[in-house]
Amino acid sequence: MSAHYNAEEAQELIFSDVQQDNSDSEEEVEDLSEEKDGEEYNPEHDESSSEEENPETERETFLSKNGKITWSSAEYDQHGRHAEHNFIKMTPGPTRYAVSHARDIVSTFYLFITPAIEKIILKMTNLQGFRKYGDSWKKMDETDLQAYLGLLILAGVYRSRGEAAASLWDAESGRPIFRATMPLKLFHTYSRLLRFDDRESRPARRVTDKLAAIREVWDKWVERLPYLYNPGPDVTVDEQLVPFRGRCPFRQYMPSKPAKYGIKSWVACDAKSSYAWKMQVYTGKPTSGSPEKKQGMRVVLDVTEGLRGHNVTCDNFFTSYELGQQLLKRKITMVGIVRKNKPELPPALLASKEREVLSSKFAFTPTTTLVSYLPKKNKNVVLLSTLHTGGDISDRKDRKPVIILDYSCNKGGVDNLDKVIQLQKDDCPLAPGHLPQHH
Repeated sequence: MSAHYNAEEAQELIFSDVQQDNSDSEEEVEDLSEEKDGEEYNPEHDESSSEEENPETERETFLSKNGKITWSSAEYDQHGRHAEHNFIKMTPGPTRYAVSHARDIVSTFYLFITPAIEKIILKMTNLQGFRKYGDSWKKMDETDLQAYLGLLILAGVYRSRGEAAASLWDAESGRPIFRATMPLKLFHTYSRLLRFDDRESRPARRVTDKLAAIREVWDKWVERLPYLYNPGPDVTVDEQLVPFRGRCPFRQYMPSKPAKYGIKSWVACDAKSSYAWKMQVYTGKPTSGSPEKKQGMRVVLDVTEGLRGHNVTCDNFFTSYELGQQLLKRKITMVGIVRKNKPELPPALLASKEREVLSSKFAFTPTTTLVSYLPKKNKNVVLLSTLHTGGDISDRKDRKPVIILDYSCNKGGVDNLDKVIQLQKDDCPLAPGHLPQHH
């Protein structure tokens, strides 16, 4: 018999696992090239900033590999400039609009699946129904669609993964609510015909948009996310892979992910609650065929648009000195692991052969802090931060820098989101498997 959990128990189970994962030591990710360099963000444009140096500290300078950035071995006296950047004006949690309109579970659900979205689904599904069955097609209405969606959700509530749909409708062993809602044959018909666009006009739209089959509904849904929730001070930006092995033109293979195959999205989420604040589906290379340059930076700037005073945590696909300067212009700080082939890094920080295990080496500009940490022999982990102004080291046994501890604390926001989604996906056997194929 399947185990049953209420919402609080499921959340505790999921997040306790992730907290354990985040406590593990840092593992260096593979070193892949990606061009990113930029000019120093000028803090003089900020009235609250200062570039006064501490006269008591002897300063040694290091030049970056590209010769454009001068790093210092001594900290800069920031006079609370970074504290000013991390002052958020929005109250974290559900927005006033969400609180005032979420009266119960149903009303909360329809804050996300709006009447405008329902209207598109009904129009396009009925259009497909008339094309297939002609005048014999019985028009699907709001009640039919809501009943259909309700059964999908209910299958997840019953944790019926691996159970055939026919068994849920079975007169003896099934559940009466399924038979009372609609016939199994009608449910299968809706699953086959459910559409989000006009299939006949799709080829022309797909020339410039691989997500054409669901673009209008997707955009309307994603637009709702920031209206309903304000993220806390820490935001995670990362890639998400929804497991899928069916037919899809932009299905991705990611060997580092448990599922390996699926549909990839870029996500900015609240690091604490894992609420997805903004998302973009990755549809592969542009139709022009040329790889996108500085994709990581573009993604972070897109999915953090509208934030101010927050700190963004991201991995080495996204992190660059130039991105840090661009985010500072928006009053957003950043902490991220850095690929060691980045041209903005000083070679003096990368050498590890003669360094002591668990040692840290820092480099500073007026806006940015770099730290090189050796968790084990000949293993050098480099992080970049525009949040931290000093070279603080924890009193733990492993003597990890505070920058790394903060990174580890906030890097798992999207991973938590993946676990929540996977829990619901695994428990729902009825979701139409053809949807990613966009018939």
